[in-house]
Amino acid sequence: MEIVTSRKNRIAAHFKRLGADAAYRRETGLYLCQGAKLYEEALAAGAGVRQVLYCGARPETPPGAEAYEASREILEYASPMPSAPELLFSCALPELRLPPPGGRGVILEDVQDPGNVGTIMRTAAAFGFGWLALAGDCADPYGPKAVRASMGAVFKTRVCRLGAGDLPGLGLDVYAAALCPEAEDAREARFPASFALAIGNEGRGLSRELLAAASRIIKIPMEEGNESLNAAAAAAVLMWEAYRSGLCRI
Repeated sequence: MEIVTSRKNRIAAHFKRLGADAAYRRETGLYLCQGAKLYEEALAAGAGVRQVLYCGARPETPPGAEAYEASREILEYASPMPSAPELLFSCALPELRLPPPGGRGVILEDVQDPGNVGTIMRTAAAFGFGWLALAGDCADPYGPKAVRASMGAVFKTRVCRLGAGDLPGLGLDVYAAALCPEAEDAREARFPASFALAIGNEGRGLSRELLAAASRIIKIPMEEGNESLNAAAAAAVLMWEAYRSGLCRI
């Protein structure tokens, strides 16, 4: 088998673009993942591995997947990470569908940091929130930084885009996180079995439209002089509070 050693090689260029270009990911229907541990999780989850670029021993691949051996230099070129892992691989982008009725999920509005998006996916999986809905201008959940921060949760979380008119169709109570006078202390909130937790942009918060559509507005109590938490930290606190309240009722 020929080893990929040139940056001009179509496979090297392909992997490079997957890590750098969201439009190219949508065009090809693929997204980039990195590292042996994440590869094992993708295989275990049946995440639709399509291509593998590796250096050294050839990894096992699922039926239909293509494998390409490459020099270390090519892995470092193609990887968006400062220090390239031992392999890169692509997975098929799942269909972005609205979540099914019932269950718990998270709505993100204008959360633009990919690390926050990935971390929220990871936390959601840990606390039983099975889907993630993106509203407004959110970071690509299938970009390399978000995928890496999700620590494999990207393979388990159902992701969808949420338009302005889609919220009523979910048939769920929406609990919106906001720092406003009418917000209820999250420690005193009663979280239903099925609901959506809405988290907004760190600077602007949630839009008026989403707040107006919320069933309840909740806040995290904190010391005076502190304006807000990082979006991922706020989401983690509120998801844990909902998870904890469920455990208390068992």
